[in-house]
Amino acid sequence: MRVNKSRFGVLAYAKGIATVLNVKLTIPLPAILLAISISLGAAPGPTGTKPLKMEGDLSAQMVAGISKFLDREITASTGKRAAHWKRDFSSTEAYNKSVEPNRERLREIIGVVDERLPIEALEYVATTSSPGVVYENKQFRVFAVRWPVLEGVFGEGLLVQPKGKIQAYVVALPDADQTPEQLLGISPGTSVESQTARWLATSGCQVLVPTLIDRRNGHSGNKNVKVWTNQPHREWLYRQAFEMGRHLIGYEVQKVLAGVDWFAKAADRGGKKIPIGVTGYNEGGLVAFYSAAIDTRIEASLVSGYFQQRERLWAEPIYRNLFGLLNVFGDAEIATLITPRALVLEHSEVEEITGPEIMKGRRNGAAPGVWKTASHEAVNGEWIRAAQLLAGSPKSFPKPSLVSQQNGQTTGPGSAAALIVFLRALGINANPFGEAPVPLKDMRQQFTAKQRQVRQFQQIEQHVQTLLRHASTRRYGFLWNKVKTTSPDQWDKDIVPFRDSFREDTVGWIDAKRMPLNARSRMLKEAEKWMGYEIVLDVWEDVYAWGYLLLPKDLKKGEKRPVVVCQHGLEGLPDDVINEDVKSRAFRPYKAFAARLAERGFVVFAPHNPYRGKDAFRELQRKLNPLGKSLFSVITPQHTAIIDWLETQPYVDPKRIGFYGLSYGGKSAMRIPALEQRYALSICSADFNEWVWKNASVDWRSTYMFTGEYEIYEWDLGHTFNYAEMAALICPRPFMVERGHNDGVGLDEWVAFEYAKVRRLYDYLGIVDRTEIEWFNGPHTINGQATYKFLHRHLDWPEPK
Repeated sequence: MRVNKSRFGVLAYAKGIATVLNVKLTIPLPAILLAISISLGAAPGPTGTKPLKMEGDLSAQMVAGISKFLDREITASTGKRAAHWKRDFSSTEAYNKSVEPNRERLREIIGVVDERLPIEALEYVATTSSPGVVYENKQFRVFAVRWPVLEGVFGEGLLVQPKGKIQAYVVALPDADQTPEQLLGISPGTSVESQTARWLATSGCQVLVPTLIDRRNGHSGNKNVKVWTNQPHREWLYRQAFEMGRHLIGYEVQKVLAGVDWFAKAADRGGKKIPIGVTGYNEGGLVAFYSAAIDTRIEASLVSGYFQQRERLWAEPIYRNLFGLLNVFGDAEIATLITPRALVLEHSEVEEITGPEIMKGRRNGAAPGVWKTASHEAVNGEWIRAAQLLAGSPKSFPKPSLVSQQNGQTTGPGSAAALIVFLRALGINANPFGEAPVPLKDMRQQFTAKQRQVRQFQQIEQHVQTLLRHASTRRYGFLWNKVKTTSPDQWDKDIVPFRDSFREDTVGWIDAKRMPLNARSRMLKEAEKWMGYEIVLDVWEDVYAWGYLLLPKDLKKGEKRPVVVCQHGLEGLPDDVINEDVKSRAFRPYKAFAARLAERGFVVFAPHNPYRGKDAFRELQRKLNPLGKSLFSVITPQHTAIIDWLETQPYVDPKRIGFYGLSYGGKSAMRIPALEQRYALSICSADFNEWVWKNASVDWRSTYMFTGEYEIYEWDLGHTFNYAEMAALICPRPFMVERGHNDGVGLDEWVAFEYAKVRRLYDYLGIVDRTEIEWFNGPHTINGQATYKFLHRHLDWPEPK
């Protein structure tokens, strides 16, 4: 009897045997298919695997599993923070010294790393038609002012000058969508009780009220490139700053601290001890909280509508995303940085944020994010935890005060109870609501808060864009000037600390014990020249690696062949890289390149990377970032598992495993082989770029500043690892770029500019034959010409005749 060895022939053969023997098939047919195809002399299949029984959308299940894993990691982070703290309660001096490393870490996390400009005086904001005096009554005068913070960046707002003796200096911060005038009662929109700046002034405080960047979106774009987005102003500035190791929170903290600088100098000149305080509501509460935590000159702080459990930071608006925060800090830990100074926490209602506004005529790519009034349990629970962290402190250390209504309901913001506690901490015994309020009127005729907002917005944007322009120089100081190009072997040794830095500080490494691989497989497809199998491997609990294995049919028993790992792009699947339907959407970019390489005799593995599912996968990045991690903190261990398993297969040469990825797979090609050194080479297709510009520049309409890839940003990448530096981590292994002239992912000029550094490195090391770039007339696609030759040459496999 002649046996048909096709997939369907084998299947019929299996069913026939079962019929003849009059037995019922209890083993899954794919497993029978696999076993019989091997026994009948077809191409070797995966060895040492169990039957794969998973059904449904394995991509969505992968994302959901990773999400569950990260939820556990976030929960566990609370208990791990103690290892980062060494509180010494023996004295105030000893305590402040013991927590100074934590204070410094918080400065780094929020990007307060630039030296502030010296400040001698505030400047009046006035013109011949608009006076500097905004309002005056018998108790205080109000001035429009600004003050220097960083090069080109000013704080701007109102100064409230009491006419009597100054008893304290206070920086009072409104919410992002409040103006300083509203916090004072000069403009409508804030209840009389919550006009905090007014009541502080009537109590004898000199009050500085800064402007915060608001949540509107009118300026989120660039008129020169004619593109506007629906990103809130805070997100627009957050995105570009994050890439440069700065943060909008940090910029606004710097403005507060510059005000504190001025207050401190004024106190010194007067020769008297005048206390300094800070208050804030909602977004202003966040800024006040962090300002007090990192500057011990602030003796008292009032935080309204912000303090609570922070483990759901990932769900808040993205402009609050802080890389690595939860490893060391929750709100309770930050509160202990303010100890033994006074901290008043007010449980206040906030205006709910439900997500970005969808706007006609704009690119609607803003990140989702919600914020609402915290529950009593969330506030009280974190307050109790702060007290527990301070359990060993002496009675002279005041504990944080929590102000809310007796039934756990909200109060304020700026309630009499909270203000009285705050003022007493500043040494002021006053009833701030002692007199009936009178209406306040702005004396300026032509003032608009919008113009001031534009100035504040543009100053921060220009500061970030200036950092971007000078970033290349910083990267030379970071890496290139420190590693000598004496020989390939020496380079490979000397680059190790930078590879470690990339792993720990940029990508972020998850220190979790890997599970056994528990490899499962099933037959996927039989093509003319190869057999396809679906493979699943365990990584961590709920986290697995998944992909397609393609084995050439002419693979001989005992033969070891090179492997090419073929990586799909954004929203892709393993099936996309083997799809040979020329009319399909997948074929246009991928050209079935995994199938083509299998036909050329390579063993191929096409993994699934979990950047599919739109906001569902981007939510993973939101969960990872507060842990100091990124998507590639998960993806790289998945690839490690894949290589671990491939090395167990008798037909694989473990020294000849290459990586070839397109688009987001090209991003993978820059990062994964930089960390997983068992990849013998890497090809980056349709992604190589002046990557930092691609992320943070506002001057080209195709940067990520204008798109929905809000997860793409990597903390301080601009000063550390652009694509040339990532390629330097891959060197001296072979590295190639595949670039279509019409690929909108970048500009040829940007690509060439960045690749020139790579080629120079390989040339200096005497291995210029190990790197190349192919330019071709085409779009965002696999070209499959020079790259295939590159694979054959460097993986030592003959080209087809």
